[in-house]
Order: sequence, then C-alpha cells, then structure tokens
Amino acid sequence: MLAEQKQELLKLFQNAVEPLLVGSELKPVIALERPRDPSHGDAACNIAMQIAKPLRKNPRELAQAIVAAVEAQNSPLVASVEIAGPGFINIRLATAAKQAVVTTVLQKGAEFGKSQRGNGEKVVVEFVSANPTGPLHVGHGRQGALGDALSALLDAQGYAVSREFYYNDAGVQINNLALSVQARAKGFAPGDAGWPESAYNGDYIADIAQDFLAKKTVSAGDCAPVTASGDADDIESIRHFSVTYLRREQDADLLAFGVKFDNYYLESSLYKDNKVETTVAALNAAGKTYEQDGALWLRTTDYGDDKDRVMKKSDGTYTYFVPDVAYHVTKWERGYRKAINIQGSDHHGTIARVRGGLQALNVGIPQGYPDYILHKMVTVMKDGAEVKISKRAGSYVTVRDLIEWSAGGDELRGRDAVRFFLISRKADTEFVFDVDVALARSDENPVYYVQYAHARICSVLAQYATDEAAFAPLANVDLSPLVAPREASLLAKLAEYPEALEKALDELGPHQVAFYLRDLAGELHSYYNAERVLVDDEATKLARLALMLATRQVLRNGLALLGVSAPNKM
Repeated sequence: MLAEQKQELLKLFQNAVEPLLVGSELKPVIALERPRDPSHGDAACNIAMQIAKPLRKNPRELAQAIVAAVEAQNSPLVASVEIAGPGFINIRLATAAKQAVVTTVLQKGAEFGKSQRGNGEKVVVEFVSANPTGPLHVGHGRQGALGDALSALLDAQGYAVSREFYYNDAGVQINNLALSVQARAKGFAPGDAGWPESAYNGDYIADIAQDFLAKKTVSAGDCAPVTASGDADDIESIRHFSVTYLRREQDADLLAFGVKFDNYYLESSLYKDNKVETTVAALNAAGKTYEQDGALWLRTTDYGDDKDRVMKKSDGTYTYFVPDVAYHVTKWERGYRKAINIQGSDHHGTIARVRGGLQALNVGIPQGYPDYILHKMVTVMKDGAEVKISKRAGSYVTVRDLIEWSAGGDELRGRDAVRFFLISRKADTEFVFDVDVALARSDENPVYYVQYAHARICSVLAQYATDEAAFAPLANVDLSPLVAPREASLLAKLAEYPEALEKALDELGPHQVAFYLRDLAGELHSYYNAERVLVDDEATKLARLALMLATRQVLRNGLALLGVSAPNKM
C-alpha cells in the first residue's frame, strides 16, 4: 500500500484503540505489516495481542472491539477488517484504493518513491578508494556499483550526499609502483634477475615506463599536469608521473562504469597538512599511547580491539591505520555526522582500529562512527571456466575487462550488466559473475529480464501513440476496469516500491532495489502473457495503458537508482 494509505490506516486504528486505553498508562506503538500470505489481506495488525496482557483482557475480545471501531469510521480505504487466530487483525483495502497507485505514480513521475526522510542531513559515502597502483579490479567494481547505488538511494530519501574517493597515494605500495616503473624504464622485465621482488607485473607498468621515457605529460582530475623527466634514475619524477598516470587510468575506468565522485581526498595531503602528526599528538596528549620495543602503540583494547596496535614503527614510519584515523577526523570536522565506508571484507580488522582511534581522541565522535559495508569476493566465470588474471593487469581481472566482455559490442550494455550484477547480491555474500549469463538475451540474465520488461511496455505504448504527449490524459482515466487477478498483483507490486526503498536504506543494501525490480518485471511479464492491453473496450484499454505507463515509470525510477539504463527497444 502507499505511504499515505498506511498513515490513514494507522490513524483509523489509533482512533479505535484510544478508548480502550482510558485509565491506563499504556502508550503502545501501532504497527502494520504485510501478511506473508496475500490471501490473508493487504495488512495485518497485532495491537490487540500487544495490549491484552497489560490490560488483563482477552486479546480476541479486544480485537473484536477494535474491528468494530475501525468499521464504524466508514473509511473508503477499507473493504473489510477480520480477526484471525488469537487476535490478529487482517485488513483488506478497497479495490479503488489499490488502483490509486497508478494515479499517484503518474502524478509524481520520477519523484515516486522519493522522500524527505533524511531531512537534508549530510552524509559522506566513501567507496572504491583504490591505491593508484594499477587499474581498477572487479572488487573495486563491486564497491563502485554498491557505493553509487547507495548514494543515489540516500539522495532519493532526502540526504545531502557526497561521494568520496580516498586516494592512498603515500606509503609502501607507491614506492613499489615507482620501483616497478623504474625497472621497466631501465629495460628489466618480470622474471629478470634485476626485477624487484615486490614489483607490479602487469603490462600497464611497461606502458607507463614507455611514456615516462618519452617525456610525456599526463593529468588527472583537478591535479596540475605532470611532465616526465625521462631520466630513469629520477625516482621522484617517476613516482609523481606514475601516480598521476594511474589516476588518469582509474578515472577512465570510472567513466566507463558511469561512476562520478564529488570529492577526491589524497592521503598525501594528510601528511602535507600535518594532520597525521596532529592526530598522533592528540592521542599522546590523551594518554592513549605507550612506547614498547621502540614503537609507539595505541591502546585500542580500551575500545573493543583484540589487542593494542602499533601506530609508529621503530623505523619512524606510521602504520596504515594512522592516516585513516586522521582522515576520518577530517570527515567529522567537515560536518559529516553520518559517514559510510564501503570496503572489501579483508579490511575487517581496520574497523576496530579506526573507531578505537577516533574514540581515544575524545572529541565527541560517537562509538559506531563510521558505518562500514564490507563486501566479499567476486569470482569471474567466462566460457565455463574461472578467470583469474588479465593481460592488462597481470594478476587480476579489471573492471574494464568485465565491461568489455559483457558488452557484446555495446559498451552501455556491458556497463548495465556489470552494475546490475554486482548490486544484485547482498554485499557480505560471495558472488560469481558469469560473463556468459551477462551476454545471454534470456530470462536467465536478470538485467535483460528487467530491461526487457521496460522495452515490452514501450512497444505496447508505441502501438497506441508515438507522441509522449498523448499519454498525459492517462493520469486521469477511470481505473475501475483493473480487476483481473494479474492486474491486482501488478498494482500491489507497484505500491510496494516506496517501501522497498525504505527497506534498502534501513539495511544499507541497494541489492533490495535489484530484488524488487526483478519481482516487478516478473509481474509485468506474467500480466503481459495473461492479458491484452489494446482491447476493443475503450475504458478497459485506457485503464490498462495507464497501468503500463505507471509500471514503465517505476521500472525507470528503480533502474536509475542503480545507474542502469532503461532501453525502449531490446
């Protein structure tokens, strides 16, 4: 049912229950739930059972009194109210109330499903955040799909969302990158005696070295262009050039994936602006650190960690979680009271350390800050076998590989498949991405199944009119002919869309939107196979066209949240 209808029902029950509470101090919360079995009605309420014991009354007798009081209010929303079992109350909506979703969808259009639940609260969603040491791999792809969809979901629910990419452009891995490019520039290759043990082996390293020796200029994002010195002994020039080169490559990967960020935050800036030193000094001043074995330790066990953690090693360098703490302090200082990080499950150990460091600072940051969504691995299958490496990266499958393999000659099709597939499972479950399924034009392919539902509707509508303006009057047609069983199911599924978004937000799980779209597509296909839309009876035809138009709109709204296109033809 629609949110407005749910509120009206709750008011009816509130009016019915209040007289029963006179003389008591009870303030029960009345809740409506959808029955598991649709034959039981459109909503169920257990308020009679909830208040029976404290009122020392029989729950079924209370339910009878509540039902009588609800019926006495003569709401056009309600068709019937019935008692089931020991005191459950089942409600059936009037047929016109169920049909009203079509009018609501057509009136609200792209706004249907949106709300102001967030009330403008600032939220920063950090995702992808790949080290600029190579192309984006499929794990980054899963983060990109999840983060972008979650951000869109938060935005649709009234939050002021900022998508942020944290560049780890400092530390050991960047040194390894520079050494790898330097080795290539000096003529070494993987397997050679002079090849660094911790070097990156992908072909892209050779490409960087070649452009470096050619003294090319590269730029990425809002960074100033960097021109290579061409001197293979100039390790600092190699480092700067390589990082910028790979930032540019990652930007291209993200562009192909349809993901845009509002802000890029550089780890190196935390050192440049002394934020790391300031954070460490504050932890020292708070008495939360101690020295042992020549290293500086943080008492993270005070905050739930299984052991204390080294902050500063004996060689004077910081461990990787220290700049993470400083970085999250900046999120808080920038006014983000809600922060969500999407990372691989291998970062699980980081959570207690970062949160412990933030708590130890004692600057008012709450215990559960930030929120984390950890995703599990993605296994890629192609031609019936697992794919573990690509020529481009040398040791893993890249996002670009996945898009190209799934495209079938159409890059948008490949992007849609990758995004939908990577969102379509709960983040904490492992996922098998089967390229053969992504290429299939059948019901087995979930994104094809949903997009084909949209295209089917467009085909039907085009038979009625080719000018979109001709559909405007459908927002006001008589919907009473929509009484066939498949129509009732489709109407009910359309009405669930706002609730599906709320559920997805509560779980921080955009996979719920993908689940909903597959269910909606299933209802549409079943309806399409059971009923003709363009029938001879004018009233029925117009009502069914309005239903098709509303279904098309909800499919578009849901696909847009996931960053997936809604093609008119397939």
